[in-house]
Amino acid sequence: MNFYKDRVMLNVLGGSLENAKEVYEAGEKHVLVGVLSANYPTVEAAVEDMKKYNEVLEGNLSVGLGGGNPAQWKAVGDIAKEVKANHYNQVFTAVSYTRANVGNDEALVNCLVSPSGTPGKVVISTGPLSSKAEVPALVDVNTAIAMIKDMGGTSIKFFPMHGLACRDELVAVAKACAENDLMLEPTGGIDLNNFREILSIILDAGVRKTIPHVYSSIIDKATGNTRPEDVRKLLAIVKELVG
Repeated sequence: MNFYKDRVMLNVLGGSLENAKEVYEAGEKHVLVGVLSANYPTVEAAVEDMKKYNEVLEGNLSVGLGGGNPAQWKAVGDIAKEVKANHYNQVFTAVSYTRANVGNDEALVNCLVSPSGTPGKVVISTGPLSSKAEVPALVDVNTAIAMIKDMGGTSIKFFPMHGLACRDELVAVAKACAENDLMLEPTGGIDLNNFREILSIILDAGVRKTIPHVYSSIIDKATGNTRPEDVRKLLAIVKELVG
């Protein structure tokens, strides 16, 4: 996997196989291209199509849930049996299932935790049933990281951030990820205007590797495709900050 200077890799959506190729090249291959399991009627259909994406992306496919939809947890886990991509998105309660199905320790399996409203605390009840619980499970972010590692996860997917709406919480999560050597994947509401500040917060905290997800803000509404020129702009910012 090609991390820019071993620290940053972008995560953007591929609206089609051709668009996936375009954005992968626009990002100089420092890009994981997301394809959402929710877009397919069956796991079999997803596997057939995602294998094509995985080939043209040289393995840098990101198997997605679809807006963090916990109902897609099993689809992603089952796709992992057949599609050996470099990256899988998963809810907290299904990380172990996915790691076991991937069958290796190299692929990245992120773990969705959500902002709690309190810096240093995160919501880990992000599964299909737990996400609907009347009382969410709030835990210390350091404890959450230990649990993620126990399950075979490689990173926190911090979602939904709503851009910089939870800035103080992002600072706390980034600090914890740096101290505990876990990757961080900021997700939700990231655009060309706030990308620099969000990435700066993470890099300044000393996070070893990060994968910012930039989705809807750089998608052409008419075509449903991610704009390659915007991916180039994001990569330019990465290069400025990483040096």
